[in-house]
Amino acid sequence: MIKKVTASILSLAVGTSILAGCGGNEGGGAEGGKVTLELFSNKAESIDTYKGIIAEFEKQNPDIDIKLDAPPEAETVLKTRLTKNDLPDIMSIGGNATYGELGRAGVLHDFSDSELVKGIQPSYVDMIGRLVGTEEEGVFGLPYATNANTVIYNKQKFEKLGLEVPKTWDEFIAVLEKVKAAGEIPIYFTLKDAWTGMISWNSLAANITGEDFAEKKNAGETTFVKSYDEVADKMLTLTKYGHKDNLGVAYGDGNNAFASGKGVMYIQGNWAIPEILKANPDIELGTFAMPVTNDPAQNKLVSGVDVLLAINEETEHKEEALKFVEFMMNKDTAKRYIDEQKAFSAIEGVFQEDPVFEGIKPNFESGAITSFPDHYYPSGMGAENLVQEFLIKQKKEAFLKKLDSEWEKVQNR
Repeated sequence: MIKKVTASILSLAVGTSILAGCGGNEGGGAEGGKVTLELFSNKAESIDTYKGIIAEFEKQNPDIDIKLDAPPEAETVLKTRLTKNDLPDIMSIGGNATYGELGRAGVLHDFSDSELVKGIQPSYVDMIGRLVGTEEEGVFGLPYATNANTVIYNKQKFEKLGLEVPKTWDEFIAVLEKVKAAGEIPIYFTLKDAWTGMISWNSLAANITGEDFAEKKNAGETTFVKSYDEVADKMLTLTKYGHKDNLGVAYGDGNNAFASGKGVMYIQGNWAIPEILKANPDIELGTFAMPVTNDPAQNKLVSGVDVLLAINEETEHKEEALKFVEFMMNKDTAKRYIDEQKAFSAIEGVFQEDPVFEGIKPNFESGAITSFPDHYYPSGMGAENLVQEFLIKQKKEAFLKKLDSEWEKVQNR
């Protein structure tokens, strides 16, 4: 039974249709002596990786079939399915507000007593715990793969232009100016897809407003108007170094464009790197954390739980679902996932060794890491759309006030 479904989930679910054949009950049946489980993923980029992992699992477990479902607008689809008491058997989802809602709804299996939790880096377990809050005690998902907001750069163009990786905001702007003067596109933006603007937004906000903004906001101690002025200013500054159609290019097209040599830098998460390399295997890429302030010691890399594994508490095949999750948590499988996805692992002892990440490796080693601010915004606030609107209208005061009002509106539903 669904213990609690918040109004924000209900409101987001309205009007969303579920694709035929993706129902959890249909996916969780048994036929011909085999158990079929539905694995729901919110990441289109990982489809091929999951297909390979599933094939290996099914080879070792011929009595279990895994059906992968990775629909567009996956989070909205998942919320809709929650309202219909039709959750998938296994979920591979992000560690964000949606997970927090599901955890509080009491519909996910609690891994608190599982040995699997002991093999996960505690900081990431704590991170998803803050998303659920204190209303529910338990570990309702297993952090699996982690990510990072990075500035991806074309190494060949950096070398050609004589550029060095900047360590401060002023140095970053100087590099952007030098690239612009050379007739190149400094940053290739893909703001047609609103969510891509949140890469820059989160990097700026995390380093300027700190990790406790959401807590202070809910306590009435601060507002966007009071705390986000510098964030908004620097957001607009960055867009001045884009191309002629910042808001007209989507993510997929942007990956291909950057791979073909358009742009010197690309503000994206590590998940974009496999897509760029698919389009151009010969491109030489590097990464660095956006230097948001002029104090290098204060500039942190934004990293969070990109993928966590969760199980429907009411799945008819809990034993088989746990068997698949255990297979996923195996270090060999976890290493395969992060190698193919150019991601990082939440599992202790599983390391990302690709040289493309040399520039952000020190952040992980020194602990210069901070979490995604928008993961702690109320679910249903639609921050990405508000940021996109701001970049179009460029009315800062009205924008910050709207962020505050939308936060309150969602919280009061």
